[in-house]
Amino acid sequence: MTLVYVALGANLAEPEQQLNQAVAALKKIAVNGDVTVSSYYRSTPMGDVVQPDYVNAVACFNTHLEPIELLNSLQDIEQQQGRVRNERWGPRTLDLDLLLYGLHIIDIPRLQVPHYGMKERSFVLIPLAEIAEDLILPCHQALKSLLTPEMQQSLHKIPNKS
Repeated sequence: MTLVYVALGANLAEPEQQLNQAVAALKKIAVNGDVTVSSYYRSTPMGDVVQPDYVNAVACFNTHLEPIELLNSLQDIEQQQGRVRNERWGPRTLDLDLLLYGLHIIDIPRLQVPHYGMKERSFVLIPLAEIAEDLILPCHQALKSLLTPEMQQSLHKIPNKS
């Protein structure tokens, strides 16, 4: 059994509802259906593509799935919710990124864990810190050490998710 952290993001087709559906789907692959989910946060999109703001969160759960099996499951959930991969950092109905797989470091063509951009992304770090405040990353760096006041100010918590 491995503790995993998954980032959730959406900015099309009722983003909060997309995240709610994704959480329900994650419960089906989590051990005993137990999933911890951060608050939902509104964030400005990355890149130069004009698009709506995102709704982001981070979920944490235990799984018996191996890393590639978990990645396949996450991508299946994205597809079931209408994910189309048209352009990098473009709008999407749902994006599920495997951030951490226990303390494992994985670097294979289809999967990089810890997620390659997580240390710079407020929409990942702030929700992650909300549910795992004392987390130490596989590189032995404390999550808290990555948080800045600017990151805190760049996100807006959405009241009363679900």
